[in-house]
Amino acid sequence: MSLQENIRKLDSQGVPVREIARRLGISRTSAAKYAKQEDFSPAAPLPAARPGASVLTGFDHIIEQWLSEDARRPRKQRHTAKRVFDRLVEEHGFTGTYSPVQRHMKQWIARNRTTGEGFTELVWPAGTVQVDFGQAEAIIAGIRQVIHIFVVSFPFSNMRFVQAYRGETAECVAHGLRTVFEHIGAVPRHMVFDNATGIGRRVGTKVVETKLFAAFKLHYRTESRYCNPYSGHEKGSVENAVGFLRRNFMVPEPEAATLEGLNKRFMAKCDALASTVHYRKGLPLGELFAQDVAASLELPGVGFEAVRYESRRADRVGNLLVDGNTYAAGSSFHGRLLTVGLGHEVVQILDEHSAPVRTFGRVFGKQTETIFEPSSLVPLLVTKPGAWSHSPLRTLVTDPVRDWLDKATATDRRRLFNAVDAVSGTTGFEHAIQAADTLIQRGDGPDMAMLGMLARRLADGTEPSAANVDLSVYDTFTTLNMSTGEVA
Repeated sequence: MSLQENIRKLDSQGVPVREIARRLGISRTSAAKYAKQEDFSPAAPLPAARPGASVLTGFDHIIEQWLSEDARRPRKQRHTAKRVFDRLVEEHGFTGTYSPVQRHMKQWIARNRTTGEGFTELVWPAGTVQVDFGQAEAIIAGIRQVIHIFVVSFPFSNMRFVQAYRGETAECVAHGLRTVFEHIGAVPRHMVFDNATGIGRRVGTKVVETKLFAAFKLHYRTESRYCNPYSGHEKGSVENAVGFLRRNFMVPEPEAATLEGLNKRFMAKCDALASTVHYRKGLPLGELFAQDVAASLELPGVGFEAVRYESRRADRVGNLLVDGNTYAAGSSFHGRLLTVGLGHEVVQILDEHSAPVRTFGRVFGKQTETIFEPSSLVPLLVTKPGAWSHSPLRTLVTDPVRDWLDKATATDRRRLFNAVDAVSGTTGFEHAIQAADTLIQRGDGPDMAMLGMLARRLADGTEPSAANVDLSVYDTFTTLNMSTGEVA
């Protein structure tokens, strides 16, 4: 620009073009060009034309026909540039490369866009949340496992909260929302979900919610809305929050003794986000979040219990099929109509009078083996001690107890099972087996009274640790002979 400026300056002083070229050491053509140019206004850049004939000549109409037909197909089953290239090679003997096909598709798509395509910026009022699930890995009790991270995002303030679960059910959604509501002390007026994830199913354009989640909304007086199919951008705040929380809270993989402990740590980290500044509004998230809370509803006096109850009839061995997994209620409940309470972490079996019978940790996914409580199998072994050889309990007892039972007579087996059954209800199956193990290793028989007393002491933590006892202290004791008066 400085050279052009000198040319224009000398020209304005009346210096001839030949002299300008000589003084500046440039060609007379260049000097004349810039001296006579009238308009120096900036111009929009134009794409440089690629020289030479296109290798797509003769194939372009085939590509455009395929792309035009795509308008009648589902969005996820339309041609990509790679698929177009592969079809040209396989069906029409195309010998060119992939790049010109890709460029041609980009140009065709740009020419055929309609005015209604694209996205619009959405404005979210205070008191609205977006909800979604994601997945991550964590180490719980030393075991690496996939967890489902439940994320609640407030798009007005950009505050985000996360809780980890083992599944994506309506019970998990309701429990996660209750946890967040009680943590912030308010209930958002509107909730936006992605296609009824975990809380219902879409039939055409209508979403059918589960009874549990419908009751949850009635309890908290809040409303729900669902994104249009293939329109995840309608809840972009929570989509970004899932990625943000996964990158910042879960790299490297978080470790905790329990899932509950991990969730407490997550909540504390989410609270710390309040001190950060909003990327656009320039205010701390905590100040904006106060407006979210102010625009929300008050909490009800009672929290919502996220439990789904269903009726199940036990089979001939007392097992129930729940969500594709088999749970053992016990042989005494065979053929009876029971109630199953499904929570976000536990499965509780109730009898005909709604009295609790068994409680299990809930299993998500498909498990081939029956899920059972060890103490529920003991009563059957009391009446049928011969079934011990193929009982699932064989793998749950200690080696000394297993060896003793394998060699014992039916009567001795019945005595031990009867003793374990008598104390399992108060001390737990593990302490009962531990007491039996101790007695067997001491050489004692499975006496019910001794096993019960020892199991209770183990459960209370009052059983002293086994150690070698030094009896030499008794050698120092003296005794008085009453007849002679001498000290022995």
